[in-house]
Amino acid sequence: MSDRVLAAAGITDPRLQESYLACRALAAEHGRTYYLATMLLPAARRPFVHALYGFARFADDVVDDLADTRTPAERAAALYEWGGDLFTDLKRGRSADPVRMAVVDTILRFELAPELFEAFLDSMAMDLTVTHYDTAADLDRYVYGSAEVIGLQMMPVLGAPPRSDPYARALGYAFQLANFVRDVGEDLDRQRIYLPLDELALFDVTPEDLYRRQMTPQIRAALQHQAAKVRRLERFSRPGIAMIPRESRDCVEVARILYCGIVDAVADNDWDVLSRRATVGQRRRLSVAVPAGLRAKVRHLTAAGRALPDPPGPG
Repeated sequence: MSDRVLAAAGITDPRLQESYLACRALAAEHGRTYYLATMLLPAARRPFVHALYGFARFADDVVDDLADTRTPAERAAALYEWGGDLFTDLKRGRSADPVRMAVVDTILRFELAPELFEAFLDSMAMDLTVTHYDTAADLDRYVYGSAEVIGLQMMPVLGAPPRSDPYARALGYAFQLANFVRDVGEDLDRQRIYLPLDELALFDVTPEDLYRRQMTPQIRAALQHQAAKVRRLERFSRPGIAMIPRESRDCVEVARILYCGIVDAVADNDWDVLSRRATVGQRRRLSVAVPAGLRAKVRHLTAAGRALPDPPGPG
């Protein structure tokens, strides 16, 4: 991230700049599709989206690091300790942590609700002890914190109005469910099943069937059912995307196409998620991102100078 990008966002303090740079590095290293989409944002908004990623990445690392030898209780304690420090920093109005510094600045600058971050931490903590979800309603509660709140955090940063919130939640759910469909095999390695058992049972699929790791017509049908839900959620979200200012819209459009397109990649693999991991190919990524990038450049020029929220005052 260049000084031009940070300056455009009104980030001038050297230590705060370093924190935003650290969040950008996390996004570039761990979130390929996410990072690609953020490059389509106006420079003035890009660092704040990277900061939100930095928050989510830290929590995800605590939960999903297979090399971590701590007990689930110890990892949950570390997760909530970091979260508690974040909320203390918010009350103080600043942070000395190299990642939280940018996160706190972003939350205060855009007046994001702390409850959204609490919900995210709660869902991440569930990953440490919950191995499956009996019903779709149970999964809904998890996905609210793991994915829907990400959309609710993002929309103010992108300049969207509050009435876009239901659509943001739906798109977040679609992204998460697409990942669940793709990652069934990997999640089994972690002793987790995210697809709700009541909906698997509609197709006579049991957890034992999944752990056998043998694809069957019933498992394919169950996956197709979940993919259809992804597509319904994606279609529902489109009016909300139209509410995002034009200069920020291409970022979400690219993310929508590529993340929801994961289920199409799974279909191309004959729905085999037990022995193969579907990916959206580089050619497809470029075919979506390059035209969007050209559109975004024009929109950024026409929107130059649009005001952002003032940085938070001294605590």
